[in-house]
Amino acid sequence: MIEPSIPIDRLADQTAAQFQRRFRRAPRWIVAAPGRVNIIGEHTDYNDGFVLPMAIDRYTLIAADIAPAGSSVQWHCAQRDVTATFDLAAPVQPGEPKWSNYVRGVFAGFQRRGLMPPALDAVMDCTVPFGGGLSSSASLEVAAATLLESAIGRQIAPQEKALLCQTAEHEFAGVPCGIMDQYVSVMGRQDHLLLLDCRTRQAEFVAVVDPEIDVLIVNTNVKHELAGSQYAVRRQECEMAASQLGVTALRDVTYNHLREVARTRLDPRIARRAKHVISEIERTLRAAAEIRAANWPLVGELMYASHHSLRDDYEVSCRELDLLVEMAQQIGQRGGVIGSRMTGGGFGGCTVSLVQKAKITEVADKLSTQYEAIRGIKASLYVSRPMAGAVVLKG
Repeated sequence: MIEPSIPIDRLADQTAAQFQRRFRRAPRWIVAAPGRVNIIGEHTDYNDGFVLPMAIDRYTLIAADIAPAGSSVQWHCAQRDVTATFDLAAPVQPGEPKWSNYVRGVFAGFQRRGLMPPALDAVMDCTVPFGGGLSSSASLEVAAATLLESAIGRQIAPQEKALLCQTAEHEFAGVPCGIMDQYVSVMGRQDHLLLLDCRTRQAEFVAVVDPEIDVLIVNTNVKHELAGSQYAVRRQECEMAASQLGVTALRDVTYNHLREVARTRLDPRIARRAKHVISEIERTLRAAAEIRAANWPLVGELMYASHHSLRDDYEVSCRELDLLVEMAQQIGQRGGVIGSRMTGGGFGGCTVSLVQKAKITEVADKLSTQYEAIRGIKASLYVSRPMAGAVVLKG
């Protein structure tokens, strides 16, 4: 039931072979950047809060070489079997196919900094599932930026690299994402979570010292139509709440202050949105402390509380996500599940669960079997430990 993880060196060999078949020569560079899953801290990033993601062992890989002639980039996507072509003789602009804008935006970011990338032939492959909330987009952006660093022979500071990739997503893909995805794809560390302060952009590593704890990611394989539109609505609702509370961002509001003013100053719906954000920031900081202390029962309680808040106060869950979390909670700690919650923007996508390694297969089988029996949908399941960030594998 669990989809196997392919070692990164084998993925590199496969991507190099794809490049060889397409361009009739070996690649000069091979790079990889991971996707991510957020353990806790959902919809807090654009409220200047805290998040606690980790890089996973699913990657975007790119094999590339200098183009033999001209100023055009040929960027081939192996999954779609489609090649995007764009010219570097002028500032790069958005274009078709749409997925290429994540790449184009990174090239444009380098151009703006006076770091002029060469024309490249490239093949990309990806094991991060598309549309599952595991940030295949940031993985692609960070892999592209890592490739360009190698191609121009100059590294940029990790924080600047993450911000460059975020800007690419904002301006070229039109997605107003926070900074979490790009940060952890750049800066991830083996066996560590990343506690990120989204206001100061200061990152702190939280060690997962217990080797008997695994992360189980279950993709519902559904994405409801509300997903795109409601993300923007939630951001607007949070901005409205902050404005009415007289603060820059909900990060600056305590739960006691919210309770004092909510009855007289806030619409009940707006108050619930603020309640989720404020309580989720507190849960994220507590979870980081309890993970450091290996206090897993309390970590699990915080994860379930996060899901319930996202379901009831922020209203971004859906029946498929709720069902998987409910089933995980029924299995419980005796059955190997420490905690579970939805992760990502909501209305579909994935749940994330902390599970005892010895019981991971049994838990996965129960969740996938019961989910398919009830919903008639096959879930996709992945297991990962916290992984390192972007890496140059050749060149």
